[in-house]
Amino acid sequence: MTVTAGGRTYRDGSDLAPGELYRMLSLGEVATTAAPSPQAFCDGLAEAARVADAALCITVSRAYSSSFESAEAAARRAREEMPGMEVSTLDSGTAAGGEGLVALAALRAAAAGGALAEVAAAASAAARAVRLVAYVDTTLYLWRGGRIPGIAHAGTSLLSVRPVFEVTRGAIGRRVPARSARSARSRLVRMVASAAGGLGTTACVMHAAAPDAADRALAELGDAADCREAYVTEFSAVMGAHIGPGALGIAHAPAELIGPAA
Repeated sequence: MTVTAGGRTYRDGSDLAPGELYRMLSLGEVATTAAPSPQAFCDGLAEAARVADAALCITVSRAYSSSFESAEAAARRAREEMPGMEVSTLDSGTAAGGEGLVALAALRAAAAGGALAEVAAAASAAARAVRLVAYVDTTLYLWRGGRIPGIAHAGTSLLSVRPVFEVTRGAIGRRVPARSARSARSRLVRMVASAAGGLGTTACVMHAAAPDAADRALAELGDAADCREAYVTEFSAVMGAHIGPGALGIAHAPAELIGPAA
């Protein structure tokens, strides 16, 4: 995916660090994002074909991006141009760390010797179960990006609340907003613990220029939920362009669906 800001276009994950993006946003720059082109997916599949005879392409939810459509177009072309390559695509139904957990389930199924159909089945099972809960520190960037109406941004700013969201199978549900970052963080942890129901969970804690909040959320997860594995990572620049600094999220899924760590 790409981010355009300050008159330049950057490839997410390689050309632009999230911290640099936040610096530009603080100076008044407006950032926009774009899905990869079909050619970008074709290039990725061609690279995969050098080392494998099958590939599973997992994308961000089609509810948020046209990435899946681009991947589908690339897969059709790959099947014509690389007849010895078996290609499958999967809409993860989520984003950020949620998509990462789906990819992790696929990776572990492949590492265990699974064929493409088995790897795709493992990823699909994870995609159906994964949830992502998050809050934003400000709705300014969601409003700028056209994700929410101006009146919603004005209301949250006036009341000084942190909107809380839950993403499940591509659908975004809003929860009761929190009055502070601390209460919002605690609410996310409780939501994860409630969904886990006492069973083992694999979780990914994500932050946007808020590493201390992420570390505290990770520690609280250890007390509230049976986390078999937990990771802390930073939201990428593409996500940061929409949610802005200060955001925190937790992606989680049943540990048995993600698979055991190596």
